[in-house]
Amino acid sequence: MRRTFAALSGAALLALTACGGGSSAGASGGTPTTGGTIIYGHVQEPPCIFGGWIQQAYISRQVLDGLVTMAEDGSVKPWLATQWSVSPDGTKYTFTLKDGVKFTDGTPVDAEAVAWNFDYWENKGGNGTAKVSIDPYYKAAKALDPTHVEISLHEPYPPFLPLITQGYFGIQSPTAFESRGEKENCEKPIGSGGFVVKEWKHGEEVVLTKNPDYTSWPATAKHEGPAIVDEVRWKFVADAVSRYASLSTGESHVVYEVPTVNWKDAQSRYQTIRYITPGKPVSFFINTQVGPFSDKLVRQAFAYGADRKAAVEAGFHGVIPYEGNPSVSQATPGYDAEVAKAYAYDPAKANQLLDQAGWTAKNADGFRTKNGVPLTIKLVYGSGFIFTHEGATVLQVLQEQWKQIGFDIKLVPATQAELWGGKYSDPSTFDATPSYWTSPSSAILWIVWRPSTKDNPNLNNRSFYNNEALSQTIQQANGEPDAAKASALYGQAQKLIQDDAAGIGLYTQNSTYAIAPNLKDVWLEKSQGEPVFTDAYFTK
Repeated sequence: MRRTFAALSGAALLALTACGGGSSAGASGGTPTTGGTIIYGHVQEPPCIFGGWIQQAYISRQVLDGLVTMAEDGSVKPWLATQWSVSPDGTKYTFTLKDGVKFTDGTPVDAEAVAWNFDYWENKGGNGTAKVSIDPYYKAAKALDPTHVEISLHEPYPPFLPLITQGYFGIQSPTAFESRGEKENCEKPIGSGGFVVKEWKHGEEVVLTKNPDYTSWPATAKHEGPAIVDEVRWKFVADAVSRYASLSTGESHVVYEVPTVNWKDAQSRYQTIRYITPGKPVSFFINTQVGPFSDKLVRQAFAYGADRKAAVEAGFHGVIPYEGNPSVSQATPGYDAEVAKAYAYDPAKANQLLDQAGWTAKNADGFRTKNGVPLTIKLVYGSGFIFTHEGATVLQVLQEQWKQIGFDIKLVPATQAELWGGKYSDPSTFDATPSYWTSPSSAILWIVWRPSTKDNPNLNNRSFYNNEALSQTIQQANGEPDAAKASALYGQAQKLIQDDAAGIGLYTQNSTYAIAPNLKDVWLEKSQGEPVFTDAYFTK
């Protein structure tokens, strides 16, 4: 049920709260109020308010509207676009835009502006994640008239609509962007969303204020009209203990990434949301090109050689699920659950495979050797931004288990700057590295596993795994209009990756939230889990 908040009396509002729906937990109690400030405790501070990192999409969702949105059932619903049509050959999407919507700089959200944004993402380096999500299918965007924009593709690509529901595809004002400098665009992007950026206090918080002229809420909104609260203070609190404790002290109303050790406590005291991110789960990219893992037998031994499921369940206190499928998360349409069952813990099998691969001797430290060279694995992981303290503990448990079968695992914590700056981009710099990638479609397989060639490099293929059969299968799935047939093809692709141990599963990427009892209707965007505050309100 959607509501027009300002037009309702308190009694009418109370009658509606129980059917507010969405992801927020618990029925509303108390008297709803307008105004107020939501204090939100987040973790990482992004380099810009918008961009191609999930942490940027979380905050840009508050400021930038999208063309379309995703409902809880996975269907695509209107947002800035009221409707759309697809050409019979599947290569042209024509969107009808809401008339009269304006960016907060007063310029129109028209077809020219939408076309400019697509060109910016694709041709001007505006957002790498938006670009790779629609490459190489995207061809061009053009305005047919002020309220109709046509997006052309080189060939049919049914995942196109679900993919553009992601926060990476938020629409900015071209006028503002082209008339301002890089720093101002980075810190205060101009959209048509429910909030505007008032101030960014670096290292502390971003202050978002209500857009009083908001008219372009999505079809999934819980009420019609501008935001109900006046302000959101988006605080960056890296320390998990302090972040969670801030709820009980009243220093925050919502916190992200609840420590799993506190999850049961949070469920007993607050409203909670646990969202399993679709896309690629947290799994190991395995360097198939250089080093010990260039041998499939060694990769398979690595997969069999540690009880990953038990380590995840213990390390995350049963809150975050183990994921045995390395390429597609269980929350993603087209996920193959059978693939996830491969490589159950079997140390005897792991030892047999290592013997078969020629790693038969052991050194004084108990690590296997071959021709006098120890079986050393350099495992590089993102410390503090991909892996929390709990996640790092899981890796340490696995390190000890792999040691029992002769792997000498060197855990190398890497900073965000090191990973993004390319320190570990070359195959010679690591043997395994765990990461995730959010996406509401199994087309994530194309983004991550597309072959990398000299003429067409794929820097997202961190396993350096070039398999032409896999490439052809994914491309066939991407172009298949029948959802069931597409899922079967995506399943075949997942099996190819799993059979070759080009990746090794670990756990699902999750978003966990705890929300104060007197704050209602905080919900998450379905496509990738961004919190939405435009519908939220306090009760007395």
